[in-house]
Amino acid sequence: MNQRALTFAAAVVISSCASQEPARKADQPVAPVAAAPKPMPPGLDESVMDLKVDPCTDFYQYACGGWLARTEIPPERALYSRGFISIAERNEQVMKGICEDAAAGKLTVPFADKLRDYFTSCMDESKLESGLTELRAFLKPLATPKNQLALARAVAAFHQAGFNPLFDLDSMQDLKDSTLMVAGLDQSGLGLPDRDYYTKDDEKTVAVRNAYAAHVETMFVLFGEKPAAARAAAESVMKLETRLAKAQLTRVERRDPEKLYHRLERAGLKQAAPAFPWDAYFEAIGQKGLTAVNVSSPVYLAELGAAVKDEKPATWATYLTWVALRGAVPGLPRAFQDEEFAYASKALSGAKEDRPRWKKCVAWADQDLGEVLGREFVNRNFSEESKKTTNGMVQAVSAAVKADLQTLPWMDEPTRAQALVKLKRMTGNNKIGYPDQWRDYSAMKVGTSSFLANRIAGRRHAFDRRLNQVGKPVDRTEWLMTTPTVNAYNEGQKNEIVFPAGILQPPFFNPNATDPVNFGSMGLVVGHEITHGFDDEGCQFDVDGNMRNWWSEQAKKSFIERTDCVKKQFDGYVAIDDVHVNGALTLGENVADLGGMKLAYAAMQTWLKNKPPTTEYRFSPGQQFFLGFAQSWCTKVRPEQARVRAATDAHAPPLRRVNGPLGNIEAFRQAFSCPDKAPMLRSGAERCEVW
Repeated sequence: MNQRALTFAAAVVISSCASQEPARKADQPVAPVAAAPKPMPPGLDESVMDLKVDPCTDFYQYACGGWLARTEIPPERALYSRGFISIAERNEQVMKGICEDAAAGKLTVPFADKLRDYFTSCMDESKLESGLTELRAFLKPLATPKNQLALARAVAAFHQAGFNPLFDLDSMQDLKDSTLMVAGLDQSGLGLPDRDYYTKDDEKTVAVRNAYAAHVETMFVLFGEKPAAARAAAESVMKLETRLAKAQLTRVERRDPEKLYHRLERAGLKQAAPAFPWDAYFEAIGQKGLTAVNVSSPVYLAELGAAVKDEKPATWATYLTWVALRGAVPGLPRAFQDEEFAYASKALSGAKEDRPRWKKCVAWADQDLGEVLGREFVNRNFSEESKKTTNGMVQAVSAAVKADLQTLPWMDEPTRAQALVKLKRMTGNNKIGYPDQWRDYSAMKVGTSSFLANRIAGRRHAFDRRLNQVGKPVDRTEWLMTTPTVNAYNEGQKNEIVFPAGILQPPFFNPNATDPVNFGSMGLVVGHEITHGFDDEGCQFDVDGNMRNWWSEQAKKSFIERTDCVKKQFDGYVAIDDVHVNGALTLGENVADLGGMKLAYAAMQTWLKNKPPTTEYRFSPGQQFFLGFAQSWCTKVRPEQARVRAATDAHAPPLRRVNGPLGNIEAFRQAFSCPDKAPMLRSGAERCEVW
């Protein structure tokens, strides 16, 4: 029964009772009628909240405390969230059904037969025992390079197979001419999550490093080495990987595109690292004529060349074997997978159980045949109405960004004019749901006898497809994420924003939720991605996606002062125990959160003027917006994983992603009537505002 009916029924009862009572004296007060409780806004869940907490003291706890208290991280996971992970698990079930239908011959989308054979071979664990034999056969002609020429050819074969010794090679748009596709050579080759794990000497980092060395040793024993030889192999791997790590750029340094742009070409590779036979390498990967090459780090390239010259063949044999071992685990016998999980659980994830095989197979299928899965995922799990609504939200937030840019007091007119042009192009280029043109997998060879062979085939197909883009026009239809992915992105060089169908699910996008709730969750995602085009990295690219300074000196100075405020704010937060959030590493995401929230809120206000709410809910539209935002981020993380993320993730921890930006937002203070000195709020010079 709706609220209007309840109110009407109460009035009838009071009227009939009054006729049987004595007349009321003039000064006798009328007993108040208890009002029916206002309904909870659709899209919000009261059980998720902790209403005992003051929202102006700790909004994350207020919005998520109930969920945090009753939710246990599944034993197979390093973290669990009400937003990303819960959606990913639902999407995972959809993909499982697609894969099982493919295996049963019931799927009719193009390349369904390849998905059938890929998934079937992955699920047949009895055949994984043959993976070890296949890996030995792969390594036999490659893993004992007697000279530099043999090493170059071996590295080429490894790269084609999806293994990552020494460096990565991929295609990329030229940073200063986005119409050109060139090859990008980047630092790689490490087995630990980041170069800092090899260089830092605090107790926790040393413990992870020691666990990794022990893991390498155990894997060599499983591969057939005697314990003493396995121990020596682990020491050799650690020594070489540490050498490579020390020459690599840090994650913070890599956030500056200028530091990653060095068009050395093939001739420059030969000059910087002459000991590595580059011509033999490019010929071996089928790219004999490729000449256009950007190098992310000449310093690393020089050290790579020195290592090729200095290190003995036996060192390379051990290292290459290890790179293949760690990369081939998905297709190796159970003992290798158990060891991989035991190491990762202890040192990195904290997970208590390994993931079920079917979940791993679905994830690998999404990586290697993602647009086969994606085409059917759209058929089963995404509506055109959702696409239309999301596009409307993009345009609404874009209008709010435009209005904001037109009134920013610190931006001068020439810079403002170029920012507006960039915004118009960006939001006109948005991609929602799924690609207009699906990928062709005709060249990918998939069989039924070996999952390791299928995994390598998938990696080879991706490697060849990407390298064959060099020298050709930019493919503006290409997606960098698969359709079921729970994420979104801003591609600065294409100046586009992309929202896969995978994230357009509750709680991020809920067709049954109120508009304010959806603006707080999905609208924030839209605003976040638009703002990435103007964060400390995105601001370095112009309307055409070229790395070029289009800012006036004064506007750039004002911008840097404002982003520095955000950096200092997040530097002050603790991620876990004695580890602080890295404000420089997370700066782009924090600026995008702060700007995206302000702009999505402004878009909601305009939206509601044209489409005012017809129901009065327990929470005001402004409160619904911020609750919709926060309830999408309720997250629990194991300590081991929290440490890894603090070192490697460009995003701040969920608690900080919620409470951090809100303290700067005047609309939040007003929505919850927070006093000026409330713990959630920042004031004066501490208050950060960029957009």
